[in-house]
This record gives sequence, structure tokens and C-alpha cells, in this order.
Amino acid sequence: MPTVNHAKPLFRPFEGGKLRLDNRVVMAPMTRSFSPGGVPGENVAAYYRRRAEHGVGLIITEGTVINHPAAAADRDVPHFYGEEALEGWARVVREVHEAGGKIIPQIWHVGMARSPQTFPESDAVPVGPSGLSLTGEKVSEPLTAEEIRGLIGGYAQAAADAKRLGFDGVEIHGAHGYLIDQFFWERTNKREDEYGGDLVGRTRFAVEVIKAVREAVGLDFPIVFRFSQWKPVDYAAKLAQTPEELEQFLAPLSAAGVDIFHASTRRFWEPEFAGSELNLAGWTRKITGKPVITVGSVGLDSEFTSLFEEGRGGEITGIESLSERLEREEFDLVAVGRALLVDPAWAEKIRDERTEELKPFGRESLGSLS
Repeated sequence: MPTVNHAKPLFRPFEGGKLRLDNRVVMAPMTRSFSPGGVPGENVAAYYRRRAEHGVGLIITEGTVINHPAAAADRDVPHFYGEEALEGWARVVREVHEAGGKIIPQIWHVGMARSPQTFPESDAVPVGPSGLSLTGEKVSEPLTAEEIRGLIGGYAQAAADAKRLGFDGVEIHGAHGYLIDQFFWERTNKREDEYGGDLVGRTRFAVEVIKAVREAVGLDFPIVFRFSQWKPVDYAAKLAQTPEELEQFLAPLSAAGVDIFHASTRRFWEPEFAGSELNLAGWTRKITGKPVITVGSVGLDSEFTSLFEEGRGGEITGIESLSERLEREEFDLVAVGRALLVDPAWAEKIRDERTEELKPFGRESLGSLS
């Protein structure tokens, strides 16, 4: 079990990337599908407030879909458009701020991950750079330049609404095989125009999204960008095979206006490239010089997918190693997912050395994600 001394670096204030936080603990974005019809209700506001009350430094909401007919893969994920949904998010912001917390929405488009069978009443087809699913199946026609401009505008409008509602920043979801990541990945982006080509060329859509968001929110509103190497159909996938390629990939995104990178990995302790102990967040910080969030099975006794398979408990391991990496400035912030999903007081209990009170994480816990 960790001691409060081991955890102390997690609870030092953070200032960087236009963001000031009381500590380094971030609630990772986790899809819950608890917003019927896309509208977050009072239960959603209470859910986020509980995490703020118990000492989470920054909350990143579950993915919220932008205003586009094919943006969602699930009818109960929250929208970030429309009067009723935005009123719901305004309530969330008020509740979190009243509890002393800070919160940013993750804005999202699933791209080719949308299944038409989930929406039999809709004629909106999945959209992507080349109309290819993650497994390479031809599903729809490639996006036109006009359609791409419309999507970029959708991200910008969502970010502008986030600022208007009082959020503390915005995160652009560019990871996990969704729309922006489909432009990044050579298997799903076969375009021969300015939005395709080599690794740098495939960043153009994201670059234009970031620039449009920056124009919509101004210079002082924090922009976080989440990316990953892995894909749901290929955990070993890599956009960048070497640190040099990662630099080529990150440079245009950083220059476009990203303040903080969120480097999504499945296990935070795994090195990203041979010959170095740095994980993906560590390499991102080294290359860009910008603050970075690390994530990946923090607070669990194993990588999270095995917990679903085996129903294992949530012992806390690796906090000392995590804190040492923070001390070395390998990364700046630590996103916690499933552990905070199950236990709203996770951060407080870790801070106060009350680990014996932590709620276990297993299949028996999944019914009540409080």
C-alpha cells in the first residue's frame, strides 16, 4: 500500500498550458451512455460534482458529440449541441464549480465507428477520410472537401459553446480510432489530396480543427488534444514507429495551438520505444516541451480489460513509480479512469492515505457507477 509521502507529488499544484489546478489528478474521459437522447440530466451533474468534492484536480467529461448527423455511435451518449443538451452541460459546470472543481468537455466525432444498425430510423451514414472501417471495409464514400469544412466548423462551434457555458477549457478527441484518428492512420486514410499522404499530411485535418477551435475560443482558453497510437482493432498499432516519426507527427499539432497533450496508452508504465524507459507521454513532453497528461490503468492492479474478464479487485499498485516519474517531470498530469469511475473519493483516499477504504473494481461493481 502507498504512503502519503509516495503520493505527495500527485497533490502538488499545477500551472501550465493556460490552466491552473490544485493538484495533478485528472479524471479521464469515460463513456457511460447515461444521457438519454443525448441530454445530460441532473444525475450527470451530480456524478461529476462528487468527483470534484473529493479532490479531483481536473475533470475531463465523457466524450460529447459535435453537431453532425453521424457523430454518435450510441444514442445515449451526450450531445454538445442543441438547447436542451447545452442547458444540461451548464448545470454540470455550475455543480462542479460550486464544489471547487475544474472541468473541460471532450468533444468528439466517432467517424466510421458508427453502425447504421444502431440508428435504423436515420439515413446518416458513417463518415471518414476514405469511407473505410477500421478493418478496411468500404462502407461509404470519402469525405468531400466541403464536408470536411463542415466538420471542422462543428468542432469549433462546440468549443465556442464550451467557453460560453463556463468550462475551464476543452479537449479534442483525436484518439482510439475515431474520426480525427482515422485521418491520422494510414490504414483508414487513403486520400491523395491535402488531407492524406505521408504522416505529416495526414495531420492536416486535425491541424485545421485545432486552428478553428483556437480561433473560436481565443488565445487564453486551454486546448487539450488527446491522441493514441493503439486502435480498438489493433492494440499494437503505431502512428509513429520511432521518436523521430513522433516528432514529425506532433510538431504540426503543437504549432496549431495545442496547450496540453493527452497521450493515451493502455498501461502508463510501458516504454513507448526501444532503448528508453519513457512512455508515450514522456516522449511527447520531451519533443514538444508542452505539458502532458499520462493515462493507462492508473490505480488498478492490472490492465483494465482483464478486470472485466477475471473480476479482479482494485488494489493500488505503482503509485510510487508514478510519483517518481512526476518528480522527474516525465509528464505533468495523471488521468485516472476506472478507479475513479467506481470510487468518487479515490483521489481523497489516496491523498489522505486511506487506501484500505478504496472500493474494489470488479464485475460486481459495474452495476452502480456512482
